[in-house]
Amino acid sequence: MNRSTARIAAAAALLGLVAGPAFAQDWPTYGGAPGGGQYSAAGQITPENVDRLEVAWIYRTGDFSNGEDGTRKTTFEANPIYADGKLFVCTPYNRVIAVEAETGEPQWSFEPDPPLPRDYDQQHSLICRGVSYWESGEDGPCERRIIAPVLDGRLVALDARTGDLCPDFGTGGTIDLNADYPRLGTGVVNVTSPAVIFEDLAIVGTAIGDNQAVDMPDGVVRAFDVRTGAEEWAWNPIPDRFRARSGAANAWAPMSVDTDTATLFVPTTSPSPDYWGGDRAPNLEATNAVVALDARTGSELWVRQLTHHDLFDTDLPAQPVVADQIDNGTRYPAIVQATKTGQLFVLDKDSGAFRFETRERPVPQSTVEGEQTSPTQPIPVAPKPIAKQGFAPRDAWGITPIDRLWCKREAERYRADGLFTPPSVGGSIQMPFYGGGSNWGGVAFDPVRRLIIGNVMNLVQWVRLIPADDDPAGDGELGRQKGAPYMMRRGVLLSPLGVPCNAPPWGALTAVDIDTGETRWQVPLGEVPLAFGITGPDQWGSPNIGGPIATSTGLVFIAATMDAKIRAFNVWTGEEVWEHDLPFDGAATPMTFISERDGRQYLVIAAGGSALLRPRLGDALVAFRLPKGR
Repeated sequence: MNRSTARIAAAAALLGLVAGPAFAQDWPTYGGAPGGGQYSAAGQITPENVDRLEVAWIYRTGDFSNGEDGTRKTTFEANPIYADGKLFVCTPYNRVIAVEAETGEPQWSFEPDPPLPRDYDQQHSLICRGVSYWESGEDGPCERRIIAPVLDGRLVALDARTGDLCPDFGTGGTIDLNADYPRLGTGVVNVTSPAVIFEDLAIVGTAIGDNQAVDMPDGVVRAFDVRTGAEEWAWNPIPDRFRARSGAANAWAPMSVDTDTATLFVPTTSPSPDYWGGDRAPNLEATNAVVALDARTGSELWVRQLTHHDLFDTDLPAQPVVADQIDNGTRYPAIVQATKTGQLFVLDKDSGAFRFETRERPVPQSTVEGEQTSPTQPIPVAPKPIAKQGFAPRDAWGITPIDRLWCKREAERYRADGLFTPPSVGGSIQMPFYGGGSNWGGVAFDPVRRLIIGNVMNLVQWVRLIPADDDPAGDGELGRQKGAPYMMRRGVLLSPLGVPCNAPPWGALTAVDIDTGETRWQVPLGEVPLAFGITGPDQWGSPNIGGPIATSTGLVFIAATMDAKIRAFNVWTGEEVWEHDLPFDGAATPMTFISERDGRQYLVIAAGGSALLRPRLGDALVAFRLPKGR
């Protein structure tokens, strides 16, 4: 037995002694547990036998679009849950499907009425990240419920046994979250992430379009009675006196809850409009913040802002993870928050205080007339960033000297003053780009080995402000920011060969010690397809969408990359120990569970690709397991 294997065996033995019922072998909720963490105590798949994993079944949902017929492209980001002996998953069109966990055979299917239009006018793609499960403890119709989001702002309650609507929930089984915003039209408030279930409450955030207007809907978080659909409480991140000047600050990413203390943790976004803050309040404290609420009442307990007066679209994109930190032998309750800036913040769970030294550092100031800039931003001394920070022309990279020179000259056209370079009329460079750093895939937390494991993208973007009365023609994504004096355009800085102008790796996987803040390892993640059928070397990594999971045996599983593979890594070293081809890119977070029926461990990934990464999209739900006898 080598040293690494011995450490894994010792940790697994420790887990058996200390874990008890605290660590589940099933996956009943998004992220594996109410407090997130993307960790499983299921222990049949080990570093010694992982290379024997084989496909158990593949289920094709039929719900996808490449955009070839003029419909919106789909992105299959769902994290399935395992409850009541079945797998439950939602498709990008918000169809909910229950499948037999051991065979992939469909048990029932529900599509909202009216069905979500295949050309639904959502900003980027059609998305559903997951559904939620609740049970009363009684027997009978709708005593086990699936609470499912619909992208157009509906929330539905289904009988988990049959897929039928629960008629006592809302109006005939449905709540319309847009009912509070009739003046803005239908479907302005979207839902892309699953509701948090706490006791008899379904708590839901919203997705609100970026870069569209000053006066966007407020990012209200609401709790509904899971039986009746009655609203129990609502919390608004935008104070009354500022609502005419801003909106959003919503929680589109998954939220989490500490069931022991009845505390809800909400990751909020930037206020509207994203790239212009001159008409906003100097700082709205509950924006770009982890906010702790009393889960029963919605009362605000504490707020910890991680980007001041955001001008960069640095939403908190990931589920806050309920964890703990050991400092000088004392265990402290903690929250881990991954960010688009590629920083990891470890906060005190009870107060929101920083658990590691975090300094308010001076940042570049805006030169745009009428804009205001926060003079400082909070930067943790530890952990060190897990994504690259900032980009200058001297950092330009290319496959050939010619495209490297092109990238350098292109970068010289922009303002480039490092992390938090504000947008400008002449154009600015920002890195990480608006997709992160970290995104909604978040981080896994191994509570035994004391490691936070997260994936990031390393891509550089340009952003340019355009006076509202100018011609907006140009390349890149246009945000009109209606009501602001400036529109904006942005895009990834690419060479003429279509590759990023910053040096690889463009995707990486990192493990950080939660107790010391030290980076234990970082490795490139995935291989990126280039032009003419060429694949970049594995040292280059791949842009990625999705997240990792960790297991009790010392494995980290992740897909997420553009090469249509799922991989396993040794949690101690970052060494890749297994990979397997998928029908499409696995732009999702895997899950794992021990089947109630056959007692075997399954690994499941939604493999349908991402419209944000490349056009080859699909609809596969893929399950792996060890052969009998292992």
